[in-house]
Amino acid sequence: MEIQQCLHTTILTRDLAKAEHFYGEVLGLTPVERTPKFPGTWYQVGDYQIHLIVDPHFTAPLHHAQKWGRNPHIAFCVADINRAIATLTQHNFPFQMSASGRPALFVRDPDGNVLELSGSLPPQS
Repeated sequence: MEIQQCLHTTILTRDLAKAEHFYGEVLGLTPVERTPKFPGTWYQVGDYQIHLIVDPHFTAPLHHAQKWGRNPHIAFCVADINRAIATLTQHNFPFQMSASGRPALFVRDPDGNVLELSGSLPPQS
């Protein structure tokens, strides 16, 4: 077997409208068309997709409440970590900076799924 590419990640949500606000408006992901066989929304990220699927009984586990990065998570590269911080703050989403010292943070979506936003700091003048 030879894995050639990662195609998508499915993220479960109880409330599609809240999840669409977070992934579409806050993170700025682009929705793509999909066959509406069940409630959900797909987003394109480069050659990769995020699939939101509604599960009214879903509860995201948080095994390590003190360090969100030690929980299962998906990581995204952002162009400017400071802009990501400003956007999350503006939309009242709490986050934790990476304890490693690298320019990265961890945020939880409205259903408690953990995401990592990792990027570079802009040059200081």
